[in-house]
Amino acid sequence: MKNVCIIGGGAAGLMAAHAAAKNGNRVILFEKNEKLGKKIYITGKGRCNFTNCVSPEEFMQNIVRGEKFSRGALYAFPPENTLSFFEEHGMPIKIERGNRAFPVSDHASDVTKTLEIACKRVGVQFHLNEKAEKIITKSDMSDIGIMPRVVELQTDKGKYACDYVIVATGGLSYPSTGSTGDGYLFAQELGHSVTDLKCGLCGINIKEEFCKDLQGLTLKNVSICIKNGEKAVYEEFGELLFTHFGVSGPIILSASSIINRLPMPNLRAYIDLKPALDEQTLDKRLLRDFEAYKNKRIANALVDLLPQRMISVVLRCCGISESKAVNVVTKEERARLVKTLKNLPMQPTGLRGFNEAIITSGGVALSEVNPKTMESKKVQGVKFCGEVLDIDAFTGGFNMQIAFSTGFSAGNTIV
Repeated sequence: MKNVCIIGGGAAGLMAAHAAAKNGNRVILFEKNEKLGKKIYITGKGRCNFTNCVSPEEFMQNIVRGEKFSRGALYAFPPENTLSFFEEHGMPIKIERGNRAFPVSDHASDVTKTLEIACKRVGVQFHLNEKAEKIITKSDMSDIGIMPRVVELQTDKGKYACDYVIVATGGLSYPSTGSTGDGYLFAQELGHSVTDLKCGLCGINIKEEFCKDLQGLTLKNVSICIKNGEKAVYEEFGELLFTHFGVSGPIILSASSIINRLPMPNLRAYIDLKPALDEQTLDKRLLRDFEAYKNKRIANALVDLLPQRMISVVLRCCGISESKAVNVVTKEERARLVKTLKNLPMQPTGLRGFNEAIITSGGVALSEVNPKTMESKKVQGVKFCGEVLDIDAFTGGFNMQIAFSTGFSAGNTIV
């Protein structure tokens, strides 16, 4: 039996605790908050999309950083294992659009409760309102080249002898849930490198003022292309939301994780408002609408093509007066309108902060962690799992599954 201390009571920490205790180890989980899984409670707008049931290869395609490192953990504990885990511990599950898994109740609290119950059944002890402060190590100086090993965990309430410490503290996103970067400090104190920490899965600030005019408008079935200079770095089809600061929505959240390390002044974004129509077909569509509204202003002639609030924005962008009569619109003006409908331009100026970012991009350098066991290559007995690692993925349950998989690998390999 090994003494295992786990720092952090989120998805990764709870799964690690269960796996380690199930193997017969004595496990204590330390959570500085008053309750477990505070970030889980707000995941998926409170419904908690806790995994995604796509094929392994498709899952890998949704990992932005750390795909190669994650592969072993995801094959050891794939989404089907996560589904089985929750079903076996009494939580009914449903699968929705995009293979996203949710609790039938639509209550994220059920995910946390199920993890807590499962841990208690195998003897995990919970120490709430207790903050880990230092991982204490010891070096065996009698043998040069032997790396230091963990011997104690110091908290704000005492010291605990341990054979293993699993760091599952999360990242920097949503700091109100307790994700304040503690794990990165532990890692650096132990000699680990931490890659640049960036916001991931968040809204994008846009220079153009028209976003404020369109605040609250959701566009479905549009596509976006973001270019770094002349090179397209992101293209996606789906749903987009205009906000007071710029844009958000599913395709924007994913875009943020791609562009968060690129120079913002070099970026340009283009919305295709009619991706199902090429320019020639769209021009024919405009001609039909213009014929139908030939005695109207152009703003009235676009009501069948665009949401009302988009019309004035599109016309301003292509330099056509809203009051211009349809029957005097020139071929050149119509061509500009088509170009704008297919490429509405925007200038990204930055990403929203960690208060709004769903995940943290960056973390403990993967080259310094064993991908099979999640153990440090610098300190014996120290493991890292979940968001504290330099792994991040797109929205849709992928990040939470990575937390479960890396947490399982960290705990299950203590035997």
